[in-house]
Parts: sequence; structure tokens; C-alpha cells
Amino acid sequence: MINQKNALMAMVVTLFCSLLMNSFLAQAETVDRIVVVVEDDVILESELQSEESTIRARMAESKAQLPPETVLRKQVLEKMIIDKLQRQLAARAGVNVSDEMLNSSAADIAQRNNMSLEQFRSELEASGISYENFLENIRNEIVINQLRAKEIGGRIKVSDSEVEHYLETQQSSGEEATQYHLGHILIAVKESASASESQKAETKANHLVKKLRAGQDFSQAAISTSDDANALKGGDLGWRGIGDIPSQLVDGVKKMRQNEVSDPIRSSGGFHIIKLLGLKSDVDNHVVSSTKARHILIKTNELIDDAEAKKRILALKARIVDGDDFATLARAHSDDRGSALKGGELGWVEPGSLVKPFEDAMSQLTINQMSAPVQSQFGWHLIQVQDRKDKDNASEHKKNLARESIRKRKIEEETELWLRRLRDEAFVEING
Repeated sequence: MINQKNALMAMVVTLFCSLLMNSFLAQAETVDRIVVVVEDDVILESELQSEESTIRARMAESKAQLPPETVLRKQVLEKMIIDKLQRQLAARAGVNVSDEMLNSSAADIAQRNNMSLEQFRSELEASGISYENFLENIRNEIVINQLRAKEIGGRIKVSDSEVEHYLETQQSSGEEATQYHLGHILIAVKESASASESQKAETKANHLVKKLRAGQDFSQAAISTSDDANALKGGDLGWRGIGDIPSQLVDGVKKMRQNEVSDPIRSSGGFHIIKLLGLKSDVDNHVVSSTKARHILIKTNELIDDAEAKKRILALKARIVDGDDFATLARAHSDDRGSALKGGELGWVEPGSLVKPFEDAMSQLTINQMSAPVQSQFGWHLIQVQDRKDKDNASEHKKNLARESIRKRKIEEETELWLRRLRDEAFVEING
């Protein structure tokens, strides 16, 4: 009799455990079900929920009104799809971020917040943000920026005639120092869209303009409907000079009054709706501080990883310290072929004209001093400062600012088209 009771109890316990396990597996399957297939990768429900929580917290911190749950989920998911596609492309292109570069970026962010790295980490964790997740997000941002520099930045050229035309246009219109604060909504249209699809997008844009002019909140509309990368920021493009505004939008913006909403503006990427959030005059004068520098660059690729590139830079530095000529080694070994032909010479460079890691390292060097290996999005550099001078060179400074503004605008326009093409041509399957 006792054995029968024991056997019965064992069956009950087994059944109960089985039910618990099935329940646990069902919950796990629900949490981690595949939400989207993106090429040869997936986005899980748990990943989507985590990203939604991050976006909600960020919007709450900025006091932005949250859109309906379904709208937020759609926008967050689209952002994750675009990010996933870019990371996949970066992996195939051999783009990666070393731990050294990642930690340097984290330290830089902490410094901008007037904290040590340890203080910044404690602040994140006190706010419920995992430091490991924070680093992973930074890594993804750096990878994507490096990919865009590789895929887009290298193709962008700015001619002297474009710079002259830019400056002449600003001077003749009296807009040289005018800054525009812009809100932006994009109703995207595929490059392969039919006439009926384009018409449908235009009708949607026109209907949205009417609602915005009738008082609908622009930020909420951008979050809910925009196909632009800034959608989750309420479509806020920030303050821009006229040269920083995409060329297809310039004419419309120049005619707008503050708080006015534009008619839909057609471009190859779709229909743009602009709101002029603010105007200001930003007159400034500059004494230009110039540095004469030269460098040697070793790029990373499929055959040369970060460790090998850094090792080669260190070996070249040791040879220079031992008496070898910097210029001769630059001509023979530097992967920056433009400067290599000149012995690594970059000439006189001004603040803002070089990538930040390079410029930060260069600014700390004394004349004739060589740097330790410096990593940027292009690879590993050895930098030597040859001379420094301060001069009143407002004209040249304006040209450099103009060139950078034109380049920034071109990159932005090309990036928008590139991202839309990347999304349109990818295999993406959304599961409910």
C-alpha cells in the first residue's frame, strides 16, 4: 500500500514538473520568438522589447510624448532592421572595432559629461542601464559610422568651384550667418515604385501637411509616420546653416517663416515635410590656429587586423627613432597614398578638418614629437607635428567651413538614398 502511494506521488510530482517545464518553455518561446528575419539573421522579441524600453526611457527623459504602442513598435523595429542590415554589411566588409577604440570612446563620453569612466559607469548602472549594453550600443554606432565612411564618404568630392558658389550665394542673399532649426518628416518612396505607389505617398504627405497646419504636434507626427532616421527624435534636425540643409530642401526653407510647415517637397527618396522651428543669426570671428603635420597610415582589411596594423605602426616608429627618415618610410609604407607621395605631409591643417581621434592626438603633441599609435576609422596612424602657428585667416576659414558644409550635405543626401536602397533590396520577413 505504501509503495502504491509512493508511486502515485511520484507520478503527480512528475506531471507537475512537466507542466511547469512546458509553461516555462512556452513563456521562453513567447519572449524569444523570431519577430523578423533580416537576410541571414533574426531579431528576437526579447531584443525588440529591450530596444523599445530604451527608446521609451530616452523619450521620457526628454519629456517627449510617447506615441501609441503599435506605432512605437513599428518605428523601433524599422530602426533595428536598418541597423542590422548595416552591421551585416560591415561584417562582410571586415569593419570591426577594437576594445581599445571602444574604451577610448566610452572615456570620451564620460569626459564630456564631466565624469571619470568609473563615475560614468556607476551613474549608468544607478539609472538601470547595463554598462555592457551601453558599450555594445557604442560599438554598433562606431561600426556603422565606419561603414558609412567606407561606403559613402570616400565617394564624396567637393570642388573649389562649389565652394566659391556656396560663398557667393551666401553673401548675395545675406544669409551667411543665418541658422535654421528644422523639423523633418519623410514619406519614403522606393526607387522602383510604380506611379500609383508614388501617388499614394503624395496623397499621404498632403493629408499630413493639412493636419500639421491644423495644429497636430509635429514631433508626434514625425515619430508616428516619418521614414527618416531621425523619426524617433521627433524629426528634429537641429540648427543648421543654409549649406548644411539638403539641396532639395534649401529653396523651400529660405522662403519659410518661423513655425511654418512646408508643402511636400519631392526628391528621389520620397516626399519631405519641413517645419521651421527657429531662426537665429550666428555671427562669429575666428583666429585660425594651424598645425603642420605628417603621418603614416596602415589600414585594416581582410588580411591585416587591428593588432597587425598597430604592430606595423610601432615597428615603423621604432625605425624612425633609430634614425630612419620619416618621409622615406611614409612613401614606402603609408596606405594614405595622397599624402604618402609627399612623404606623409598633410600640410597646414585647421581644427575640424581631420577626424576627431587623429586631431585629438595631434593637438597633444609638441613640435617634432611623434605620437603613439592612433586608431581612427581609417586604420592606425603615426603622427608627427612639424610646426604650429596662429593667424588671422578668416577667408580661408570660411572656405573650409563651406567645404565641410557642402560635404556634410552631400553625405546626408547620399546616406538617405543608400539606406533606402539597402532596405528595399534586402530580404526582410516580418512575422506578425
